[in-house]
Amino acid sequence: MRWDAQKMTTTVAAAGEPEPLVPLAGLVRSVRTPEFAGITFHEVLAKSALNRVPASSGMPFSWTVNPYRGCSHACVYCFARKTHSYLNLDTGLDFDSEVVVKTNVAEVLRREVAKPSWNCEHVAMGTNTDPYQRAEGRYRLMPGIVRALADSGTPFSILTKGTLLSRDLPLLKQAGTRVSLGMGISLAVLDPELAHTVEPGTPTPRARLDLITRLRDAGLPCGVMAMPILPWLTDSDEALDALFAALAAAGATGVSAGALHLRPGAREWYMEWLARKHPALVGRYRRLYGGGTYASGEYRTWLSKRVQVHRRRHGLAAGARFFREEAGAGGHAPSSSASPGREVSADEPTLF
Repeated sequence: MRWDAQKMTTTVAAAGEPEPLVPLAGLVRSVRTPEFAGITFHEVLAKSALNRVPASSGMPFSWTVNPYRGCSHACVYCFARKTHSYLNLDTGLDFDSEVVVKTNVAEVLRREVAKPSWNCEHVAMGTNTDPYQRAEGRYRLMPGIVRALADSGTPFSILTKGTLLSRDLPLLKQAGTRVSLGMGISLAVLDPELAHTVEPGTPTPRARLDLITRLRDAGLPCGVMAMPILPWLTDSDEALDALFAALAAAGATGVSAGALHLRPGAREWYMEWLARKHPALVGRYRRLYGGGTYASGEYRTWLSKRVQVHRRRHGLAAGARFFREEAGAGGHAPSSSASPGREVSADEPTLF
């Protein structure tokens, strides 16, 4: 029947092959749909929504919420790729196409922030995988999350590459009258052709610039995470000047910029991409990174100086300025006694 292709299907492994996720606590079903060709959604019931950020991390927030694991943005450099190995999945194609969806995350979050022990500390979203990736168009988890946080008086911030955020602008504007919030857009690659190869599942750079303007027109703050800057691909004076000029014109309230990090999981995937698309740069990258996570100190110092020059030229503030106030504003003073969610592993990446 011609309608069969439009049904949701439960993913079943072929004989002799492992199940796609072994094990995955709370798994309800794994589905594929025609409108998300090549992507499998693993729907789970989460026991907790809030993730505690270790005090040693130095992050300007104490808690995160991640409604999804894995990301169809498929950015070849994504630092969060390593987290898929915790699910017995690879950090390459599986990270891009095997997306875990916490279908009950809003309900669980509402219960957690209603507890007497909850002190309304800042909650950050977009610190692992993007909450406004394409899956959000199907599952619509963010409106419930935003309402739960705003209703409880909890300040929050969102960092995204997803223009789907525009769907929730009225809700976010309303939330901003009740709690302190910060909005951030991730945009570091302005050239549309390069962006298509390095971030194949993301909205175009132009679409994200337009989203910055829409956020500002709505009276919301909008910082930009101009990371990662890619050595020999987006770090020239011409590329940096064009990027900062475009961000200033769009109305960004501040910009953070820095060099590409190559953490385990991302390093292997990025270097494979580099060998396919820019083979002449492979040797340079190996020397620059020395097999580690960070570019050489000399390069980072050079890039920082160039960023400062172009940022000043275009009148942009240093730092992405995701928050209207300091972390913790809008709620009570941070307290270590509130622990309704699980603790984040020390090697689980955060983004701000």
